[in-house]
Amino acid sequence: MRDSTSWEPTSYRTHTIGQVSQNGSSMVGSEVTIAGYAETVRGRGAICFLMLRDGTGRIQAFLKKDNMDEGSFDSIQAASRESTIQVTGVVAQKRPPKVAEGEPVPPPEYEVSVSSGSVLAEAATPLPVGVTDDVQVGLDVRLDNRHLDLRRAHVNAMFQLRSKVLQYGRDHLIKEGFQEINSPKIIAAAAEGGTNLFPMKYFETDAYLSQSPQLYKQLAVLGGLERVFEIGPAFRAEKHDTYRHLNEFISFDIEGAWMDDEDVMGVQERMIHHIWTEVSSNDQGLMDIVNEFRASQGLDPVFVEVPSVPFPRIPYCDAIEIVKEGGGEIEWGDDIESHHCDLIAAKYPGFHFLPRWPMAMKPFYIHHKEEEKGSTGGQLSRGFDLNYGRDEMTSGGAREHRVDVLEQNLRNMGLEPDDFTFYTDGFRYGAPPHAGWGLGVARLLMVLTGAGNVREVVLFPRDRSRVTP
Repeated sequence: MRDSTSWEPTSYRTHTIGQVSQNGSSMVGSEVTIAGYAETVRGRGAICFLMLRDGTGRIQAFLKKDNMDEGSFDSIQAASRESTIQVTGVVAQKRPPKVAEGEPVPPPEYEVSVSSGSVLAEAATPLPVGVTDDVQVGLDVRLDNRHLDLRRAHVNAMFQLRSKVLQYGRDHLIKEGFQEINSPKIIAAAAEGGTNLFPMKYFETDAYLSQSPQLYKQLAVLGGLERVFEIGPAFRAEKHDTYRHLNEFISFDIEGAWMDDEDVMGVQERMIHHIWTEVSSNDQGLMDIVNEFRASQGLDPVFVEVPSVPFPRIPYCDAIEIVKEGGGEIEWGDDIESHHCDLIAAKYPGFHFLPRWPMAMKPFYIHHKEEEKGSTGGQLSRGFDLNYGRDEMTSGGAREHRVDVLEQNLRNMGLEPDDFTFYTDGFRYGAPPHAGWGLGVARLLMVLTGAGNVREVVLFPRDRSRVTP
């Protein structure tokens, strides 16, 4: 559970349960007020054992009718599981269990001997989703009741890990000189071209939900902020229905002036290395909770193996050859699809970059060098992907900073430059060479936690069929 040692008292509790359970030896004899969910309520007559759980831990509360108001005792003893309950009492060390001679003595455990309490909110029964029971329900039922699903220890742990990943990623980018920005999510036209946009009405104007902060982070760099990043949402009206696609997602996005594709690949691999290092050092307890659940389901544990840097670079041309050698059907100029990535992942199972894609397969704003040609003579770009095994994590590259080349790239792709002046006008007054990428947060969490579906690590996912809760 999360570290709550520095949490201040509130109107409903003097301490979190984690503070009491983790510091019981120094708190024995102290009066505390705690609050949480009723995990179990046991006992009849004049004695009741209440197991309380909050987001920081769990602890037993011992209630005796003779020691407290009878009405309060009766209401707590009759409370349904997952009701929220507040109790006040004295911290005491539980009687240690008997152990056979020669066996190790378990560490001491603590409880609260209750003098007063109340039921703050009664939980309806039956629960639609099991919290502490091993009740098998489908993912859709869990997502419909995400507020209860989050009370399950391993689900809660995954979202605590998500918060840590955002924190560690942000810390690293700031350390490398990047400044955080916020770009608009209501836009007048596509930032990356294409038609996969959600239309909306902005007063009397037609507008769209942003599919990427691409244009705005570039404009910030052109304006002299030099190194910028954003952690924010993007929206894509793509009709995917897979384990790794959503229509609203959060990504790390960076852009850096005076940098090329190799420079920003370095930023990314160092950031991921930093995230994995920090999780390995600070958050193994959360990983243990995830693995305890995985073990109960017959799944292999996931280990936080800090990846070595630099990550392997497998240029597009080499990747095509690896696929062919593995028996895959592919030709130069074809997209590298998931079944092709399986063949590459057999040789490179961890994080690896796929740079130097054909220019015809990348957006018009990706940089290229005339002298860099593929095996068939096709123009190579300075665009890249980052994969983990078979799954794409990142799209990025060096950006074209010369406005005349930008306009020619548009023509080469059958587009009219006059339709893109909202973008190209920003490059008419001197633009530094620059590069950047976007990395999906949820896909990173899938790797870290072993989640088999991106919806597992998104709090309230939005896909083709889900807009609630």
